[in-house]
Amino acid sequence: MSSRTLLTAGITGVGMDFPERRLTNADLEKMVETDDDWILERTGIRERRLVEPGVPASHHGAAAARKAMAHAQVQPADVDLIVVPTVTPDMMFPATACVIQDLLGCKRAWGFDVSAACSGFIFALQAARAQVETGACRCALVIGTEVMSSIIDYTDRNVCVLFGDGAGAVVVQPVSADRGGIVDYRGYVDGAGGRFLNMLAGGSLHPASHETVDKKMHYVHQEGREVFKFAVKGMAAITTEVLERNGLGAGDVSLFVPHQANIRIIESVRERLGLRPDQVAVTIDRFGNTTSASIPSALRVALDEGRLKRGDAVVLCSFGAGFTWGATLLRWTTD
Repeated sequence: MSSRTLLTAGITGVGMDFPERRLTNADLEKMVETDDDWILERTGIRERRLVEPGVPASHHGAAAARKAMAHAQVQPADVDLIVVPTVTPDMMFPATACVIQDLLGCKRAWGFDVSAACSGFIFALQAARAQVETGACRCALVIGTEVMSSIIDYTDRNVCVLFGDGAGAVVVQPVSADRGGIVDYRGYVDGAGGRFLNMLAGGSLHPASHETVDKKMHYVHQEGREVFKFAVKGMAAITTEVLERNGLGAGDVSLFVPHQANIRIIESVRERLGLRPDQVAVTIDRFGNTTSASIPSALRVALDEGRLKRGDAVVLCSFGAGFTWGATLLRWTTD
């Protein structure tokens, strides 16, 4: 490649890895006061995957990364950055990025975790993009991996039906601009929204104690109506912003890949944007909400289904606790 060739950062490999164990809506009917029709109508979820007891986020994260590396045809020695967005790290420290670096044998890599909840993958992808485009690194792994079952109260029917475990990963490398790559990004946070979606205990504000355990403060707390309202508005607005900044409209989008939080959110955003159903990636029915893993795994599913080809305009969009939200526009670069 000529030194004069304009380079950008692009996704060159995608992988995902999920536990074998399935938790179906029928299973949940035996655990809490709910039923399949209620769950399907409100969430669009039929089943979700759960890890076996004791399996940490690093396990499926490393497996997803290996598959992404194989897809991109890169070796552990090629990787020089690992970014792991997660809200369910193996432990408070060291970072899960360090654990995965050791599991993969990426001896040259440095790395860190990103805590941005369901927007974690979008934010982490932008961090990797910046490192690649400035020349600070040549090959980055972005690994969204979650064990949401470790922070879910399975007696709370409004929350426990939503979440699943799993991992998705991408390889980010320099690509020629005429081939495609990441085109644009926008991200926002609004800390005032934190009271609507959080896990209160486990940090320095409320360290673990008998009291925090008894009060179930180590579980996800969500006020669904407020989250829904802000998510739909935020995701639609930021997607429109990114498209308009690049002179594009809904008809130019080959695939819209939203965070898989709730089918009603996805459908409401789709309608606001004027997208057809066939332009939208939906995997929530089979995996549930896997937080930072939902977008990269949805990309892998879309690729396996033949819905992505080189040059396609793809928009990734997320909304999560914080509040956090972001959107990335890219031209697809791999088969």
